[in-house]
Amino acid sequence: MMNILVLNGSPKGKDSITLQTVEYLQVVFPEHEYEVLHVGRKIRSIEKDFSASREALEAAEVIVFCYPVYTFLVPAQLHRFIELVKESGIDLAGKWATQISTSKHFYDITAHRFIADNCADLGLRYIRGLSADMEDILAEQGRREAEEFFRFVMWSIERGFHEKAIGGHALGFDPIVATDDESDAANTADAACPHVALVSDFDPDSPSEALLAMIRRFQQAFPGECELINLREFPFAGGCLGCFNCASDGTCVYKDGFDVLLRERINGADAVVYAYTVRDHSMGYRFKLYDDRQFCNGHRTVTMGKPVAYLVDGKLSAEENLRVLMEARAQVGGNYLAGVASDEFDPDVQIDQLAATLAYAIGNHFTQPKNFYGVGGLKIFRDLIYEMQGLMKEDHRFYKEHGFYDFPQKKKRTIAGMYLVSALMNNKQLQKKSKMSMTDGMMMSYRKVIEEARTARGK
Repeated sequence: MMNILVLNGSPKGKDSITLQTVEYLQVVFPEHEYEVLHVGRKIRSIEKDFSASREALEAAEVIVFCYPVYTFLVPAQLHRFIELVKESGIDLAGKWATQISTSKHFYDITAHRFIADNCADLGLRYIRGLSADMEDILAEQGRREAEEFFRFVMWSIERGFHEKAIGGHALGFDPIVATDDESDAANTADAACPHVALVSDFDPDSPSEALLAMIRRFQQAFPGECELINLREFPFAGGCLGCFNCASDGTCVYKDGFDVLLRERINGADAVVYAYTVRDHSMGYRFKLYDDRQFCNGHRTVTMGKPVAYLVDGKLSAEENLRVLMEARAQVGGNYLAGVASDEFDPDVQIDQLAATLAYAIGNHFTQPKNFYGVGGLKIFRDLIYEMQGLMKEDHRFYKEHGFYDFPQKKKRTIAGMYLVSALMNNKQLQKKSKMSMTDGMMMSYRKVIEEARTARGK
């Protein structure tokens, strides 16, 4: 059992849509103790007297920042509360923290990074949060993702796994005390012997000893088969020509066998781990060649649902653009980013945790909702493929089969509903007759979901 403190940053207090995800999780996981501080709604009184907030923070074992994304960041009220926490001088070092946000994924990434950075300032042990769509909790998939997220948080806490902010970007792992139950750390119930493709580009004649050491450590730590694929040993006939020969049926104009390597040995694995040395602010020329040649898959996210991870030799903390690239690639591809281990600090500890987290993700089919990188990127591809469907036939077929053509102009019921809401807001007589505020109307569907969860669990 954990004492969980929820910092509700919404100015709507108990009527916050984001808070409904927390209330749902309270129903599903009743073994924990929960306390909710409505810091967004009560910020003025908290400014006058911080004592109750201090008491709650000191008693908490896990702190959950819960908020709607407002213009790139958290609401101003939650921002102010974080200032008050820092000004108070309270010691939160060693406590656990994560976050739950709802939005339409417009720059949820910057909001999450803001919380992650402030958790690092406060010495909190941070676990990557849940960035949900506003309506996710109303759908079965959204509820499943919320439950899986919470289980992952508890799994991480049990093993002491948490992330370290690298140059303002939480991607690496902090040193921890390893769990005694090594057999359970991987938790690969559905993948008794997972198969990982470890893709690298080191020079066999003069390899980076640091990178080789990281690769060997991962191979030892990962509880499954790890196939090493060195791109330097593959006979690339050349880089992508942009000829669109593959657009119709996915066949590349080159006959060097790269499409077979990609689809059978790499994409066919349960997960992919990329191991590289930072050079020229990138993963290097051969990885760029590898990325470009993947256009034989077009814009099809053929590995979605499979986790990815990175082993990085070099000063990753100085490479903000490279860190963003790694996260964005995973997001657009629909892959869970299980971690990034760098040799800048405690590489062995980082790699051991990355291996265990990757195995957990494989065994539990763990995924999370896409953030701005993933949602925005997919919408761009969606519109592109729809317009070019006559040429990109394989992409078009894939997008139709997976329901990617979710054009908002087709949601006629939602559009009509918004007209009704507008009429209600602008007609005082209708408001009086309905005796229902806009907030009440928005909350009805969420309250129904939570009540159904209580009924299903006999609460």
